[in-house]
Amino acid sequence: MADTVAVILAAGQGKRMHSRRPKVLHRIAGRCLVEHVLAAVGEAGIKKQIVVIGHGAEEVREALGPEYTYVLQEQQLGTGHALARAREAAGTAATVLVLCGDTPLLRPATLARLLKEHRDRQAAVTILTAVLDDPTGYGRIIRDGQGMVAGIVEERDANPVEKAIREINTGIYCFEAAYLWPFLEQLQPNNDQGEYYLTDVVGLACRENLPVQAVAAGDPEEILGVNDRAQLAKAGAILRRRINMGLMQAGVTIIDPETTYIDATVRIGPDTIIYPGTFLEGNTIIEEGCSLGPGTTLRDCQVGKGSQVIHTVALESEIGPGCQVGPFAYLRPGTVLDARVKVGDFVEIKASRIGAGSKVPHLTYLGDTTVGTGVNIGAGTITCNYDGEKKWPTVIEDGAFIGSNSNLVAPVRVGAGALVGAGSTITEDVPAGSMALARGRQVNLSGRSKKSSEKRQEKG
Repeated sequence: MADTVAVILAAGQGKRMHSRRPKVLHRIAGRCLVEHVLAAVGEAGIKKQIVVIGHGAEEVREALGPEYTYVLQEQQLGTGHALARAREAAGTAATVLVLCGDTPLLRPATLARLLKEHRDRQAAVTILTAVLDDPTGYGRIIRDGQGMVAGIVEERDANPVEKAIREINTGIYCFEAAYLWPFLEQLQPNNDQGEYYLTDVVGLACRENLPVQAVAAGDPEEILGVNDRAQLAKAGAILRRRINMGLMQAGVTIIDPETTYIDATVRIGPDTIIYPGTFLEGNTIIEEGCSLGPGTTLRDCQVGKGSQVIHTVALESEIGPGCQVGPFAYLRPGTVLDARVKVGDFVEIKASRIGAGSKVPHLTYLGDTTVGTGVNIGAGTITCNYDGEKKWPTVIEDGAFIGSNSNLVAPVRVGAGALVGAGSTITEDVPAGSMALARGRQVNLSGRSKKSSEKRQEKG
């Protein structure tokens, strides 16, 4: 669709959000509101996208990145005024698709159908409409005897007959640029708000007997806008329901969709089972046959085929195929688990790589550590990687065995096949194949237990 440009109106403040953040940057299902709109536009095949920014302009620009064209609306003087600011950026595009930045539920297929109908009918303007059980608050679509659009009447101006109309204006339009730009120049702020309304362009087209068409959205939920926190939550619930339904239809088992939270950016392979209370966020990729949850949060993670992750928080980590993680594990950014690694309960790992087949069963902290293959890390082991100023690395080579309650004071290396005795504090490298013991010698004093007992009785 090289001859089409999309203009997303995202300049408003959104006062009812009661937020310092621009309304269009509030997030649901892994994206901010305007990102959902931009994603739908892109998936509909429209490559050139212009974002009209105003309130919090630099914050919006920074959040969305450089791939879009931005137009600044310094004064928010209505939708017509906002679109007029985009004229130069639109260039020679023949068709202009106009959308609102706070409508995150739009489907790409709906936008594609809107554009197709606009072209097939050779319309000057095509309006996306919706039929609502309760149209209160929306402008109504007025049609003539032949069913053609004759205009839009706002609710405050509607008579009782017009208020009974259930077909409403969604604020999403296709315009032929040859008509749009001259009509925008004719707009007047003849209203209580002193603003330039885009709906007046529709009125001008109707008065000149130009072909004005309407295409109804198949699902009225698609056109819901977000103006306050309650509507934000409602839109988020609808998106999560769609995401979960799509995944289940693609072969993913979700035990309880109502308590499973999956971002739109997450990818999950078939035959994966997701238990309640699981959050899958960001650019997370789950391969087939995994088991996740309950009570698990994965953000920007990769999980290999057939892995099990239970009651775990993992951030920016890679979990290889056939791994077992949890319960109650914490994988911090930079963690990489190779194939068949076991990470058990109350284990924290940060910026470390654990080799294939190694085990970190419980009660352990590994930071800035490289662990080889087939290593066993005993309970209570800690890598002491921070000296108060700098982080230092620990290396544990293939086949080593670290006894329980050991402290490895970095920088330190434990060689292949070496054994560290339980309770040791290791401050020097351990050669391959050797055994290291570094603990105080036990001293048993005879009679001490009896004397201590007698003293306690005297005090009693």
